[in-house]
Amino acid sequence: QVQLAESGGGLVQAGGSLRLSCAASGRIFIIGIMDWYRQAPGNERELVARISSGGSTNYADSVKGRFTISRDDAKNTVYLQMNSLKPEDTAVYYCHVLQRGAGYWGQGTQVTVSS
Repeated sequence: QVQLAESGGGLVQAGGSLRLSCAASGRIFIIGIMDWYRQAPGNERELVARISSGGSTNYADSVKGRFTISRDDAKNTVYLQMNSLKPEDTAVYYCHVLQRGAGYWGQGTQVTVSS
């Protein structure tokens, strides 16, 4: 099993920045894709950003140019740098990783952006 521990969420004013971290532990072999998802109240969970094992990245249109995903494989950690935050970015943010075809989720971290 792989456990994921997220950190870095909180309350920030519009235009501010936050950096989320997600550290994987447990039975780690080689982690493949690492993602960040988010879910706002009343909405479905949506993919925010993805990074492959080779470092290729993809972003939701709503966060392009503002968010940056990165990974440190030596630390089994994925990051999400969030700049120019907007009230509509308010959500619970979840990290997700794939290893040997199995997907694992973190418990989520709340991000609240005030106007």
